[in-house]
Amino acid sequence: MLDKIYSFITENQLIKLGDTVVAGLSGGADSVSLLLSLRELSERLGINVEALHVNHQLRGAESDRDEQFCRELCQHLGVPFTAVSCDVRSYAVEKGLSTEEAARVLRYRAFADNTQGKLLATAHNADDNLETVILNLARGSALKGLAGIPPKRDSIIRPLLAVSRREIEEFLRERGQDFVTDSTNLIDDCTRNKIRHRIIPVLRDINPSVVETSVKSIDALRTENALIERMTDEAMEDCRRVSDTFSGLNFYPDVIRRRCIARLLTEHSLPYSSDRLTELDSITVNGGKYNISGDIYFISDGKCAKLMKIEADTAPLMLEKELIIGENSIFPDKKVVCELILCDELEKFQSVHKNLTYYILDYGKIKGGIVLRNRRNGDRIRLSSRSFTSSVKKLINEKIPPEKRGRLHFLSDSEGTILAEGIGIADRTVPDRSTKKLLAITIENK
Repeated sequence: MLDKIYSFITENQLIKLGDTVVAGLSGGADSVSLLLSLRELSERLGINVEALHVNHQLRGAESDRDEQFCRELCQHLGVPFTAVSCDVRSYAVEKGLSTEEAARVLRYRAFADNTQGKLLATAHNADDNLETVILNLARGSALKGLAGIPPKRDSIIRPLLAVSRREIEEFLRERGQDFVTDSTNLIDDCTRNKIRHRIIPVLRDINPSVVETSVKSIDALRTENALIERMTDEAMEDCRRVSDTFSGLNFYPDVIRRRCIARLLTEHSLPYSSDRLTELDSITVNGGKYNISGDIYFISDGKCAKLMKIEADTAPLMLEKELIIGENSIFPDKKVVCELILCDELEKFQSVHKNLTYYILDYGKIKGGIVLRNRRNGDRIRLSSRSFTSSVKKLINEKIPPEKRGRLHFLSDSEGTILAEGIGIADRTVPDRSTKKLLAITIENK
């Protein structure tokens, strides 16, 4: 096992000559194995080894027992030891966190405070890594999540990722080394424990070596993810000439575009999901505007994409008027010409208006009066080319350049939208063989 750990450390460049490595020591089998391994490899690696224990004060006498065990173990091994206590329950209540999350936050805070200028080694092993991958898969994850736990993040290293819990326990048996057991690890009261005690045993029935074989699979995914991360680094450097603005990102593959967008949002602590990244990626390529949070928007014209703060000074101006036969106008630089024609006059009409934007509706299918207006929030239309009702906002983002979206014409009757400029007419107003009279709408620039 020591050779496997040494190879993993050197292949992933986790440690360099002269480093001081602090082992996070809980007293459990994994962390005790980590401490022993680092100590036995210390001369070979040219490092100094220390230990740090965090007492979460969650299990009363059992927590104090674990701290004492760690203290005595380090005294026996001649390893410098530090113990830190934290009140997890009070912190969880104060911050509104679960006990598990509060413990994690305080634990890593203690790690950071007590390992400055040093490396911190945690005891995550191959079993932990497989559990993490299964958890990410169940919750929904892209490649980065399926690549598992990274071997190194900042000053935190994980030397045991290539070894299984079985190998760890055998390693301790060979040395006659005991350890403590956290009683909460034996209870199926959290998602990870359910994976550990229920799902992994089923996978072992299928493949007894599932943990060991997962090491190679996860390593392959991690290698591919690292390549994509390097490509993302290059894209960020090439396209991000101005803060919060991408220029030319649309020429990169979608997986790179989405990671660049995710990084930008992360920098500003803005929320995102897979669906949101897909939407923002589409806007990056096709143009559009998306409200991220509050007054923060992601805007693109198809070439340049950026985060912008747009303050809403006033509510959007609502323009509307009753449509009349003849010339209509709600925008100063455009006009809408409305004509009623008989079906047998359609060919003549089309020849006259062939160079203009026009729409033909069945006048007999329109319900009540017709209103000419601009767009409204919540507008929806069932187009003749689709079998479902669509959001007008989404259709505009797909089809209309950003600079034209503020001056689009809409027609509505008593049942809803029947025409959206640049998009089409409602399915229920499409002319058919029974049509007798047509409503012809022509949109022109003045």
